[in-house]
Amino acid sequence: MSLSKDLKDRGVIYQMSSSELENILDNTKTSIYVGFDPSADSLTVGNLLQIVTMRRLQLYGHRPIFVAGGATGMIGDPSGRSSERNLLSEDQLQHNLASISEQLHRYLDFDAGQQSDALLVDNATWFSQMRLLDFLRDVGKYFNISPMLQKDSIRNRLGEGASLSYTEFSYMLLQAYDFYQLSLPPYNVEIQFGGSDQWANIVSGIDYIRRVSGKGVFGMTTPLVTKADGTKFGKSEGNAVWLDPAKSSPYEMYQFFVRSEDAMVGTYLRYFTFLDLQEIQELEKDVAASADKRRAHHRLAYCVVSFVHGEAEARKAEQASSVLYSDSLKSVTKEVLLLALSEAPSIEVPSSVFDSLSDPVELVALSPLVKSKSEARRTISQGGLYVNDERVGVDRKISQSDLLFGDTMVLRRGKKEYCLVRIL
Repeated sequence: MSLSKDLKDRGVIYQMSSSELENILDNTKTSIYVGFDPSADSLTVGNLLQIVTMRRLQLYGHRPIFVAGGATGMIGDPSGRSSERNLLSEDQLQHNLASISEQLHRYLDFDAGQQSDALLVDNATWFSQMRLLDFLRDVGKYFNISPMLQKDSIRNRLGEGASLSYTEFSYMLLQAYDFYQLSLPPYNVEIQFGGSDQWANIVSGIDYIRRVSGKGVFGMTTPLVTKADGTKFGKSEGNAVWLDPAKSSPYEMYQFFVRSEDAMVGTYLRYFTFLDLQEIQELEKDVAASADKRRAHHRLAYCVVSFVHGEAEARKAEQASSVLYSDSLKSVTKEVLLLALSEAPSIEVPSSVFDSLSDPVELVALSPLVKSKSEARRTISQGGLYVNDERVGVDRKISQSDLLFGDTMVLRRGKKEYCLVRIL
């Protein structure tokens, strides 16, 4: 299958500046660039479609070039935003750039000695030495205000009655100049690539390069990644899942994708995994036939976590995700058990107190599973309380032998309410 057909069949291509792009993607080896916003010290799953797509392009022999904006990051892109970004300090910006660079090196080949080796570029390289008057004369004169005001990112912001600073308004020119610089040796970029909210900026760069040098360059975008209701997920939406495991654990990422709406699983499988399309179609049939088993959801989650964090972490997350439904708490490692219960409430009980509690009513009453001892007794009499997946009878006592790993116990009320007990 050709690269352009694979990208289209996956729904990855949203806009293309020219049909000639298909021939370039399929029959040449060229340099393609995408920019990342360094407003935080980690990328998110909102950036993952661009990263995975750049990896696909690299596997076909194209050279990915990432621009982490040391210059434009100090201003902030207004595209898709209803308010101005907080401006970063130089120290914070450099910290963010270094962190993002480390992340990108995990996902693509940077130093493999191949023509398709990825490259990370800081646009401060050309902007830091540029004088304001030079920028206004050499770049600004090629931009007409009227068409700029008609760009969606500008018109929507002003139409909502929100303010737009000159700082943000200038971002389009800065990104256009980035494209121009990257179109020159030694980068020789022919294609700029980004999310669909970048289309106006990309087209402005294409037009600027044509006006300045007469060179023909191209642009393409991916769809914005959304949930079934059309809302985005990302750091600006307040529901980010970060690629940095210190910010979002591999298990949290696994759970995020396992909980994907049925209607979106096929889309996400096409976007974020390297599974062939035939297997994805079979998984989609499985969603329709037996959605309750969530086989496609788990396949999606495993593939994404494996790409982002490695197979070892994906296996642990997969095991932790299934352990609560497998009646096998005693057969898993402590690490997996704690992962599985990381989102459940927990209590800490001093060992001296635990040793004095033989009646499970006393222990359960300490947990958020019940509001009183009488509710605890009623739950037990109705057969609704479990210790380590074993149902508690009215005459059941608890002891040290019930502890997992010598210091841990799992209480469950009904099918889904868990509480982790840690003995200190």
